[in-house]
Amino acid sequence: MMPVDLSPRGIDDGQAPLSTLCALFDHAVATGPETVALRHFDTALTWREMGRAVWAMARRLAELVAPGDVVALVLPNSIEFHIAYFATLKALAAPGLLNPLYPAVQLAPLLRDTAPRAILCVPANRDMIAELARELGIPGVICMGQDVTMRDLVAQPERPVGLRDARPDDPAALLFSGGTTGIPKAVEHTHRGLAFSVRSMAHIFAPRTEGDTFLAIAPYSHVYGLLAGVLLPLYGLGETVIPGRFQPEHIVELIMRHRVTFFGGGPPAIYAAVLAAGNLHAADLSSLRICPAGGAPFPVELLDRWRRATGLEIREGYGMSEIAPISGLTEESGIKRGSVGKPVPGCEVQVVDLDDGVRVLPQGERGELRVCGPHMMVGYRNLPEETAQTILDGFIYTGDIGYIDGNGFVFITDRKKDVVFVKGFNVFPREVEEVIYTHPKVGMAGVVGAPDVRSGVSP
Repeated sequence: MMPVDLSPRGIDDGQAPLSTLCALFDHAVATGPETVALRHFDTALTWREMGRAVWAMARRLAELVAPGDVVALVLPNSIEFHIAYFATLKALAAPGLLNPLYPAVQLAPLLRDTAPRAILCVPANRDMIAELARELGIPGVICMGQDVTMRDLVAQPERPVGLRDARPDDPAALLFSGGTTGIPKAVEHTHRGLAFSVRSMAHIFAPRTEGDTFLAIAPYSHVYGLLAGVLLPLYGLGETVIPGRFQPEHIVELIMRHRVTFFGGGPPAIYAAVLAAGNLHAADLSSLRICPAGGAPFPVELLDRWRRATGLEIREGYGMSEIAPISGLTEESGIKRGSVGKPVPGCEVQVVDLDDGVRVLPQGERGELRVCGPHMMVGYRNLPEETAQTILDGFIYTGDIGYIDGNGFVFITDRKKDVVFVKGFNVFPREVEEVIYTHPKVGMAGVVGAPDVRSGVSP
């Protein structure tokens, strides 16, 4: 099996054949048709079967939406999500990825702002989604598993959707992020940007050309889950194992049963939970080779416990909904404890002064991280002012505080809004937490600031 060409020529050129996610998907289907693409519970789909299902679903969507319309995916991690996502792209629509666990009060403003022409849901949330669609005037609701079934979609003949091919500048995802203000906004990414993100993920983790087996915990509606659980397996025709739920013993059992090689655990709480699994002690985890992480700083003590339990280092990385990945620990760079690695090729990371946000600081000095690269967001959909507040001089201001050491490794120490000012000094909660973690009876810790007249503390 030949891996996808993710060279700069094959992915950065706007006219290149593999510069869209649809082209990457078609390549996987054509190259490994009988290779298993997805496993969920007792169901397995090959790339050929997935291709049939995607094209059939795309034909149905094309009857409901026009190119450029938004299709909201309110779906859990599942085979249905994969089919719905790529079908939406094939229909030339913009997939809006919403958390299926959100109640109606949280979904309503997101749906109102993005104005989808159709919503894809599952039986568990169908009634709520149907009511929201009536209230907001959204004409199309399709319940995956009821209105359409995977078996019916796979049984459809292979025939084209009847639309033009996707273009690099077409929208490929709307991801919802609070950004630096905490108010959810639709982060818009193009095919070109997410294709570059796939290349960057492949640079960090180097998937095997004969195929890895992926198990990602993060919801696919999150940028990390989308990249690690949906898009990265396209490279090298990887197999994706989809957990039915997050339950530590269940995850350990899946890793053993399917010989998982890539465990996308995500934030510290996930790894801590797996370490507490009752069946971990007797588990054979020898298939694992890559354990990526991100989303929150990792205590050194947790990194040590994982290495002692599995023999592997947790590979921290750095990214955000607006641009991901930014940096990561690679085999070439080596592991540096506490670091989120070196910037991926094509991504520039700078540390600027906290006060003026302009002066670039020398190596080793702390300030706000700002980043830019080919895979940065187009902007916040329909929010030009908020976009302008986040993207300045071509850089995304992350709101994260950190530094870059003399060897080019990036370190994240805190969020800008979390810095505590005490007696004229900047106190970083992460440093205090690391000290607390050294106590043997402490499992998790969090440090916040509280107002104090005497010391002048202000969170």
